[in-house]
Amino acid sequence: MLVGRETFDDAGVFRLSDDLALVQTVDFFAPIVDDPYEFGQVAAANALSDVYAMGGEPLTALSIVCFPTGTLPIEVLTEILRGGQDKVHEAGATVIGGHSIIDEELKYGLSVTGRVHPDRILTNAGARPGDVLVLTKPLGTGFVTTALKRGSVTQDVAAPTIASMRALNRDASRQAVALGAKCATDVTGFGLLGHAHHIARGSNVSLRIEAALLPVLPGALEAWRAGATPGGAERNDAFVREFTEWGSVEPFHEALVIDPQTSGGLLISLPAPVVEDYLSRVPQAVVIGAVLPRGDRAIVLA
Repeated sequence: MLVGRETFDDAGVFRLSDDLALVQTVDFFAPIVDDPYEFGQVAAANALSDVYAMGGEPLTALSIVCFPTGTLPIEVLTEILRGGQDKVHEAGATVIGGHSIIDEELKYGLSVTGRVHPDRILTNAGARPGDVLVLTKPLGTGFVTTALKRGSVTQDVAAPTIASMRALNRDASRQAVALGAKCATDVTGFGLLGHAHHIARGSNVSLRIEAALLPVLPGALEAWRAGATPGGAERNDAFVREFTEWGSVEPFHEALVIDPQTSGGLLISLPAPVVEDYLSRVPQAVVIGAVLPRGDRAIVLA
């Protein structure tokens, strides 16, 4: 076993030979969008992201389904599975089976197996002082999807968020590996600061994050102002408070960095000399901070 649970990484990694290791992960959840096909796409992209966060390439996937047979027509499940399969195929992988149970609440996701070269793994433990922090997708999915559930935003407003959640982190991962990066994580349910803390802890460093540089999804600020804060944000806040130096950031940015994300981008620690090259290869990526020697707090928000 090359990567296990010790550093709260995104997936496990098991060496098969000197040049081949398996990456294994699982993720599933209840719908956060109304359209079944889009939900299948989002859930699949979210699960595949863990493999990309380790620098790997997905190979196979198993579907995991909880379905209320007496409540929803089977056509809903058909569309969810079709969306997931299309996204897996886009990733160059194959759905080879799965398991379903009858449940009162609909849930869907994937168990994914990928491959990675043992010398090119991206982990939480690879950040070094002097590295630059890059984020590859904008934040705010929790605000927008909560507002969508409440009916306080239209589908048009939510469209960029849904598109972001459906997008694979494939190219962002491949380019990081190609340029010699050693550290990445994907930003999902623990929010930006929660996942940043995993890097800080695993690498024994502190991370400085510049709030003004954080990319924000269209409609996220308006959703937050309207009170569309997901329930997981409160848990994230309780988790990150003790190890974060908050500085004088605005209330919205305080909320943004703990907003639970679904199928968020990669947070990558890049060696400074390759940052400009990476940004030219991954145009949606932005610099959001830097890696510092370990200080009193794991996260410094400025």
